[in-house]
Amino acid sequence: MSISDRYEKLKSEINTVAIGCGRKPEDINLIAVSKTVGIEQIQEAINCGAFHFGENRVQELVEKFEALPKNLHWHQIGRLQTNKVKYLIGKNILIHSVDREELVLEIARLSQKTGANTEILVQVNVSGEETKTGISPESLDDFLDFIAKQNGIIVVGLMTIAPNTDDLDEIRRVFAFLRKKYIDIQNKRIDNNIQMKYLSMGMSHDYKIAIEEGSNMLRIGTLIFGER
Repeated sequence: MSISDRYEKLKSEINTVAIGCGRKPEDINLIAVSKTVGIEQIQEAINCGAFHFGENRVQELVEKFEALPKNLHWHQIGRLQTNKVKYLIGKNILIHSVDREELVLEIARLSQKTGANTEILVQVNVSGEETKTGISPESLDDFLDFIAKQNGIIVVGLMTIAPNTDDLDEIRRVFAFLRKKYIDIQNKRIDNNIQMKYLSMGMSHDYKIAIEEGSNMLRIGTLIFGER
């Protein structure tokens, strides 16, 4: 199956699920996870209408950012080391995986230095799995209060990765929990630089549950580009 066929099939299924649970398909942002994928394959996805692309490795993201049209939206979805932050600042790249104070401080420092306002998502480890990064749900409020005191950094939502399980009820529980936190934070209106616009949940194997539980940002690679 071609990238075009996969993309159209996926978009159709997203539309069906969204409408089925009373949501507008156009409110759901589809990020094509393009790690290890070549420029030609990404261009094919662009031709199908893909606009958001996600990368795990900073070097690969920056290379593709430079090589492809500047109107695309790029997302750093992998764990980010503080010494790699400098390559992302000022490029209008959404960082999905912020989960520790030292990373917040480095993003804020470099953003202020260059006059940028860098948008981030806070990664929350709802499942508590040791193999996953992310701040604990219990620490989330304090972490947001810490970020609110920094300049040059704007929280625009939350992100999580579902637990590694075949138990669909457990996956749903994780997504539902984060949606509740997302709504609670919206209602608190902590500060101008804490804005709940995006709830990034759902990948190739669990995106339908994520849509049903309120995700408006899906991170999907395999169903678009095939197995790596």
